[in-house]
Amino acid sequence: MANLGIPQNTIEILQKHKFMFQKKFGQNFLIDTHVLEKIIQAAEVTKEDMVLEIGPGIGTMTQYLAEAAKKVVAVEIDRNLIPILEETLQEYDNVKIIQGDILKVDIQKLVEEENDGKPIKVVANLPYYITTPIIMGLFESQVPIESVTVMVQKEVADRMQVGPGSKDYGALSLAVQYYAEPYIAAYVPPNCFMPRPNVGSAVIRLSRHKTPPVEVKDAALMFQLIRASFNQRRKTLQNGLHNDAALSFGKEQIAEVIEEAGLSPSVRGETLTLEQFAQLANLFCERQGSENAGLPKGEA
Repeated sequence: MANLGIPQNTIEILQKHKFMFQKKFGQNFLIDTHVLEKIIQAAEVTKEDMVLEIGPGIGTMTQYLAEAAKKVVAVEIDRNLIPILEETLQEYDNVKIIQGDILKVDIQKLVEEENDGKPIKVVANLPYYITTPIIMGLFESQVPIESVTVMVQKEVADRMQVGPGSKDYGALSLAVQYYAEPYIAAYVPPNCFMPRPNVGSAVIRLSRHKTPPVEVKDAALMFQLIRASFNQRRKTLQNGLHNDAALSFGKEQIAEVIEEAGLSPSVRGETLTLEQFAQLANLFCERQGSENAGLPKGEA
């Protein structure tokens, strides 16, 4: 089958199948062989690996993955692309195509059936409107994943890897860095896609931590604190936590915990590190006692 990284081949297959781009699926197909090679390189795909590809489109990157990996399972939401994928990938006996929504697929079951429960690598050119739910869903689900290498909007990639004090720093930065180590492999201009997106893109690899970089008694509480402090960025951490309906701590209690953590009463959430948020969560847990902090009894 012709290399779909070459624009002319992509145009031919799209015309042959009379394919219409669907805005609701955020479809932008890669048409640059150098970028495709960079993605495979960044993902460090080997003949030992099973790769889960999200949104294969017409199979452009799938062809590259199939050459490099032991097995590729590609999940595509758009039914109209399935006949195209069956044609473009017919030469590869190590590719399985699944029609479905990745947010509804039982990935754990897939890993058990297709890779004996061993860790997989995820590679994707993600629709930008749904990047965060997909990435967070993969990490939070506890599925055995070694790394996630994705094409995302440049701003999102930048947000995932920055530290405190930057305007891009936020809940997404902290969530990603709790689960993985981010590395931006390449920035990709709009002309590498068909149709061209209005924004620049980036390839980012998220290598899963074997154990989280911070010790926290209640990760869910820590993420609540993070969300509350970034929901109102301009407010102090104290006011942000007090104003959040999801948290039930009194103003006095919040002030005491902030002081106990060695922070100034006027500190803002955007200046705190992951370690400091973990420390705050642990202090609230200790004060709150096991029942109110959402912990099983006897663990506070």
